[in-house]
Amino acid sequence: MAKVSPEKLNIHFNPYNVDTTAKPGSNLMEAAVAAGVHINASCGGTGVCGTCKVLIRKGEVESTRTKWISTKEYESGIRQACQSQIISDLIVDILPESRMEKGVLLREKKQMAAGAAMSLADGWSFDPPVKKLLVTLPQPTLEDNISDLSRLLKGLKQQYSLDNVLLDTDLLPKLAGVLRDGGWQVTVTTLLENDSYLRIVNIEPGDARARHYSLAFDIGTTAIRGQLLDLNRGKALAQSIEYNRQISYGEDVISRIVQSQKAGGLKKLQWAVVATLNDMIKIMTAEAGIKTVDICHLVVAANSVMVQLLLGLDPKYLRLSPYVPTVNNIPLVRANILGIELGEHAYLYTMPLVASYVGGDIVAGVLGTGLYQRETVTLYIDIGTNGEMVIGNSDWMVTAACSAGPTFEGGGIKHGMIAAAGAIEGFDINPMNYEPIIDVIGGERPKGICGSGLINIVATLLKAGIITQNGKFNTALQSKRVRKGNDGYEYVLAWAPETQIDKDIIITEVDIDNLIRSKAAMYAGCQTLVKSIGASCSDMEHVIIAGTFGCNINIENAVTIGLLPDLPRERFIFIGNGSLLGARLTSYSKDMLRDGRRIATMMTNIELSENADFMDNYIAALFLPHTHAEVFPSVTIEKGRAN
Repeated sequence: MAKVSPEKLNIHFNPYNVDTTAKPGSNLMEAAVAAGVHINASCGGTGVCGTCKVLIRKGEVESTRTKWISTKEYESGIRQACQSQIISDLIVDILPESRMEKGVLLREKKQMAAGAAMSLADGWSFDPPVKKLLVTLPQPTLEDNISDLSRLLKGLKQQYSLDNVLLDTDLLPKLAGVLRDGGWQVTVTTLLENDSYLRIVNIEPGDARARHYSLAFDIGTTAIRGQLLDLNRGKALAQSIEYNRQISYGEDVISRIVQSQKAGGLKKLQWAVVATLNDMIKIMTAEAGIKTVDICHLVVAANSVMVQLLLGLDPKYLRLSPYVPTVNNIPLVRANILGIELGEHAYLYTMPLVASYVGGDIVAGVLGTGLYQRETVTLYIDIGTNGEMVIGNSDWMVTAACSAGPTFEGGGIKHGMIAAAGAIEGFDINPMNYEPIIDVIGGERPKGICGSGLINIVATLLKAGIITQNGKFNTALQSKRVRKGNDGYEYVLAWAPETQIDKDIIITEVDIDNLIRSKAAMYAGCQTLVKSIGASCSDMEHVIIAGTFGCNINIENAVTIGLLPDLPRERFIFIGNGSLLGARLTSYSKDMLRDGRRIATMMTNIELSENADFMDNYIAALFLPHTHAEVFPSVTIEKGRAN
């Protein structure tokens, strides 16, 4: 009798103790994602980054050895998950360097709770765009028998001077019952539709004004940050931060766009971000002790790609010339239509977009920092996989975005990782023997290098003369730390017995070259933007550094490698998460909501991808700190000594 192949195979993932099933021939990475198990994959599963290493503890997969896996590793059972097809039941160990730890998120959550991002905007009043109004109505009589809706609208006009009020038609079936259940006293929830009229989105019997909440979210490419807000008292009741589940499909927006074009890809990406939001909502409501039915509003700030993926809109035209988003001013959307687990009366407001790569996160940041209110010319920079920048003041603003790649998130680096427990973050060097002094997040043994750590390492190696200004190692140094490797020369940051991954953690010339390219894109973007207004970087009176990554970089080291302009250090302002700040303020104030819309229309976007000046500036910046040393006068570099 012929052997019958099983329809499903069993898979067990360590160390998370997760069991799942998959069809024979299925991709191991896809099976992990479907089971909610994260495996690092900078490239989105195309096989070119080598970050998704797993150990096949038991069972078999079909997979050839790639350049990212040594012969010894392959013989021990190590494979790339994205390049492996399942052919039997499996027990899979996700290697330490391929895991995503949450310790760093807890650190940031504490910063959020402490109000790390404080508003620099002024002139706004606490006046939420969504309100709960108590309305007391006279009972109908034979002499006064107008319709229930007319009675309600008349009461709103008499008691609150409200005209141009519309009712969600879905409320009509319950209107009569709610009015009578409340004894003709009801709580009406109104939402500012636009400057012309309000929309009634909910009606509750009796006085329900005490239960009035909103949500603010910053949907980042790597992580999502959220706050649960009390709209009566104007304070955050709970905060949450989680890795965006889309990260399993790639660490940058281009990888996500590519993934969205695969069969079912857009649906998977939309589900991933919504599932993350739902988990966060459950966490925050449980922490605050409130019910989701009492949440009536969400404000989301995100880049253009994240917005379109959240809404289920095909993002492919964002990366094709002339780089046009589907919509800039997104209409209000019922959250539950997107799969967000809230009541039918909860509406999603999305901060307006500017262009394909300048999204609502930047509008929110400019709003929260008050850049649009300043008389002085100010440069706003958000450093990440997609570097965005704005220059301007209260009269005008010019903006641009450039693809810096995943380097600042630890991607594209041999031992790169997201800033999590085990990541080398701080770095110094003994000038006598060139031995490293490392500082690891969480205080444990290292397992990789995060983006801010990479900047610190390269800057320190440069200043010590261990690498030259073109990113190559000084081979005249007689140090055991500098050696020839598979990718050219490399420097050993930690020996194998000192690490969690049982192998040397190194930084290579390829890693340094990737950082140079990323920092060059960011600096060239700023330089091109500043030049477009007839100025230079030295003319900037203030530079606002936004984003979580920006809060963790060492300003001196960032200047040393040429990531940031060499300006007097007092001109730099670190704002923290400007995107979440702007979303929160929009939840609190109709003034800020209107200002956000106005900011988006004030911005003139410069498309850098086809800008000749940008390419010239980029090439000039492919040096440490820069080809033109005179623009970085404070940077001094030691000549490495040959021992």
